Amino acid sequence: MTTLNGKTALVTGSTSGIGLGIAHSLAAAGANLVLNGFGEVAQALEAVRRHGGEVRYHPADMSRPEQIAELVAFAESEFGTVDILVNNAGIQHVAPVEEFPPERWDSILAINLSSAFHTTRQALPGMRRRGWGRIVNIASVHGLVGSEQKSAYVAAKHGLLGLTKVVALETAQTAITCNAVCPGWVLTPLVQQQIDARARASGDAAGARRELLAEKQPSLEFVTPQQLGELVLFLCSEAASQVRGAAWNMDGGWAAQ
Repeated sequence: MTTLNGKTALVTGSTSGIGLGIAHSLAAAGANLVLNGFGEVAQALEAVRRHGGEVRYHPADMSRPEQIAELVAFAESEFGTVDILVNNAGIQHVAPVEEFPPERWDSILAINLSSAFHTTRQALPGMRRRGWGRIVNIASVHGLVGSEQKSAYVAAKHGLLGLTKVVALETAQTAITCNAVCPGWVLTPLVQQQIDARARASGDAAGARRELLAEKQPSLEFVTPQQLGELVLFLCSEAASQVRGAAWNMDGGWAAQ
């Protein structure tokens, strides 16, 4: 069993969905947590605190490099360290390329890709000083394959895998690792909105769920935030010390097609 007692984890976009699931897994293993994101902050803090560790929150806007610097500095001032960095913050917009609003392209690239560069740049010096660290970038199966009408998201997630490989190479002879996780469909609030929209159009909620999964995910089952949290926990373990620069897909067979 992986224990993270005495370690501090910073998880961006962690007040709901995938990020919160990862925070739960890391906290259950003994890590102190710094949460970040929007939504039900008090509820997320209360839930993660039930694991018994220390938990803090910082409201950094992940599209703003100066606020990202403040986020990492806050984590280090509260706990003295950022041992584990999980770059999870992300947004989505769907439209054909010729109709894609340029400002939405810029915001998706900023939050889904550039924020991971800025957090990593800020956190790496401390990891190098302490001689240990784990960086996990939550990419997507869309870092491995494309889908129509998701140009910015797909571009950002492909870029995130490239960043992961470069950081892994630059830290290859240290006890710092950098890897990416590539989920398929996960039943988050955003995905539930897509199911609800289909259900309203068809009048069949169960059918809308099956239809969404059948388009891409051969298992016809959603990946859960808890499963992703356990994978991140493994990547933080000593058993994964030679997993470096990997893009680990958990996608129900999506990318195998």
